[in-house]
Amino acid sequence: MYEERFYRNIARPADLLCYGVTYKETDLWCCTKTDLRKVIEDRVFYYRHQLEEYIRTNPIFNESLLPINHDQFAPVIVKEMISASARVGVGPMATVAGAIAEFLGRDIAHLTDEYIIENGGDISIKTLRERMILVYAKKSPFSQNIAIRIKERDKPYGVCTSSATVGHSLSLGKADAVCVIADSALFADGLATYIGNSVKSKDDIGGAIEAGKTFSNVMGLLIIVGDSLGVWGDLEITRV
Repeated sequence: MYEERFYRNIARPADLLCYGVTYKETDLWCCTKTDLRKVIEDRVFYYRHQLEEYIRTNPIFNESLLPINHDQFAPVIVKEMISASARVGVGPMATVAGAIAEFLGRDIAHLTDEYIIENGGDISIKTLRERMILVYAKKSPFSQNIAIRIKERDKPYGVCTSSATVGHSLSLGKADAVCVIADSALFADGLATYIGNSVKSKDDIGGAIEAGKTFSNVMGLLIIVGDSLGVWGDLEITRV
């Protein structure tokens, strides 16, 4: 079932051109210096075709909730999904939204020095100025009342969120929001799913943060369960 992404009307940076790109289940919100809609549409079609064809001949890639074996003959996006999911212990499709966002960012990096590619709550962002990312956590009192402050840097960030109460993606836990900030959206997506699966109540927040921070390329973690919140890392939260 489609869930309207009304929060996109809030997160619209004035200095970038923002627009939606949709193809089948892929529903993107893109912000770039100039209109790159056609480029992004073409690349979405390209990656979707690669994934669909791989799934057609390797259905375990789509079905498994656990890591699968490396395939040296697979497309690059498939290889990276298999590798990242194996690092954190989830199935490869747990990384698909972040993978598409990250690969699109790589493809347009030579056309725009700043971009935000959001794919169902999973974001690849490269920014030369400080930006705020609003946190949506369903009925939690923190929802839309706090934001993550993203600092400028010359490399992209992955900012990915898993939720048991928002969206259609599978989560085996009970968290309203598990947000991972890392140097890769693909990896952050998988790790957010892994951490989200382990959070059954607010009592699990501390242990989930301890598990998440063991990964070397993680910059920050944010976990929300109802009226409880846990934060770790180089992460600044602000009220909005």
